[in-house]
Amino acid sequence: MKHFFNRKDAIVTEALDGFLATAGSGTLARLDGYPEIKVVLRADWDKTKVAVVSGGGAGHEPSHAGFVGAGMLTAAVSGEIFASPSVEAVLAAIRATTGPAGCLLIVKNYTGDRLNFGLAAEKARAEGFAVEMVIVADDIALPDIAQPRGVAGTLFVHKIAGHLSETGRDLASVATAARAAAKDIVSLGISLSSCSIPGQAHEDRFGADDGELGLGIHGEPGVERIALQSAGKLVAIMAERLAARLDAGSRYALLINNLGSVPPLEMSLIANAVLSSPLAKAVTLTIGPGHLMTALNMNGFSLSLIRLDAHREAALLAPVGPHAWMPAKPVRQPVVVAVARPAIGGAAKAASRDAGAERLIIAVCEKLIALEEPLNTLDAKAGDGDTGSTVATGARSVLDRLDTLPLADRAATLAAIGDTLGTSMGGSSGVLLSIFFTAAAQALNGGASLSKALLAGLDRMTFYGGAKVGDRTMVDALEPALKALDAGGLEVAARAARHGAEATAAMQKAKAGRSAYIGRQLDIADPGAFAVAEAFAAAAAMFAPA
Repeated sequence: MKHFFNRKDAIVTEALDGFLATAGSGTLARLDGYPEIKVVLRADWDKTKVAVVSGGGAGHEPSHAGFVGAGMLTAAVSGEIFASPSVEAVLAAIRATTGPAGCLLIVKNYTGDRLNFGLAAEKARAEGFAVEMVIVADDIALPDIAQPRGVAGTLFVHKIAGHLSETGRDLASVATAARAAAKDIVSLGISLSSCSIPGQAHEDRFGADDGELGLGIHGEPGVERIALQSAGKLVAIMAERLAARLDAGSRYALLINNLGSVPPLEMSLIANAVLSSPLAKAVTLTIGPGHLMTALNMNGFSLSLIRLDAHREAALLAPVGPHAWMPAKPVRQPVVVAVARPAIGGAAKAASRDAGAERLIIAVCEKLIALEEPLNTLDAKAGDGDTGSTVATGARSVLDRLDTLPLADRAATLAAIGDTLGTSMGGSSGVLLSIFFTAAAQALNGGASLSKALLAGLDRMTFYGGAKVGDRTMVDALEPALKALDAGGLEVAARAARHGAEATAAMQKAKAGRSAYIGRQLDIADPGAFAVAEAFAAAAAMFAPA
């Protein structure tokens, strides 16, 4: 896989310098000693409070440096990608931040981290520092493992310990609260791909139709392969396993973590799925969804829960300095505001029946729905590959509302179709077609014939959209078809639409629409024009003699 980097051996140090240069607060610094010592710490720290230090391998950003600041970590120690920091690096962080109040080390349960942080703690104690260590082992993916992994639930401990330190609690109470919190956290992740490390050859072990449940934050294998299915079903599997580990009647905070490359759109959908699952009954607070503890570019997410009491809830809700932390929020149902209804004069006409109009609408819509994939494939060569889906969505919406259409009133039917497409179809195509049908309805109401009314709709559509024949859009098929319809009937119109669509393949360059952003000849028909031609063909076929 492709990555942005300069030299493999400088990725982490350059990334930390970039992070510090853009942090903007002036309250962060790093210790000298690159490349062996990679420590980000609070520049405003006065050592009168308990230092809270964590860290681990790089590749989990914004963890760990992103959580250094007031109310969270005092310092973060980084190793190379997915490699524990050295004993000397951890010891340097302890020396730099620890005063009479002492230091708490928060360590994820991986062998390298336990050993390096543990030895650093022993050396620091030998130098006279008061040091305690808490190990977080929140991953429930492998139920029979003796040493569960520490994953994103570790961030709950960062937040709770950081809050207690900030409020002046002593080392014993901070450490006790952190250890108790760590025991009350459960986490589980899922991914559709493993992660790839910059500068290393990568071969994804996943198939095209599967993912993995319970894999680690370094890409290590999880508990089982899982078939690709809807987000709701995947979340349901995770929710069931997490719920089995919760205490009945207790309240929990939920952390929804992006493991690297899940788009924000999908993360919000995942959040909705989680909060629509039985697991939501126990959730009082949410954190995320967002990038909190990632695994480079892993296409997955994790869910972590911590049992709440009044003290933990206060700690999680307390404001902090680090911008990477996402504030905890109470669970709220979406507020829904009623859609404003049209004025009395614009009220929709009552549904009515017309067998011929109904057959025509069904024939055209079913044809466009059947063309979804071919149109997407065609559009992928010229745009973002969604023309077929957009057109099919509009056609399905019209069919879904067929029983509500005033089919006996042509003008009212055109207006209703225009409203439907403008609401459901989306993109510029939906707006343009809504304008077309709305303007045609107005012209028909004004006494124009159907063909003249449709030409009037085309006139308004091209006025607002700006496209004309020769610009390589659906207008190249629609205009000649409507002119032919006015002069010679539906069969002639279908042939004109076909010729217009075919002509777009030979046009040098698009001058309007999404294809206009491609500075070369495409040698394929415009998908919008192709859809228009197929719609006219379907209509003509319905009225053709038996």
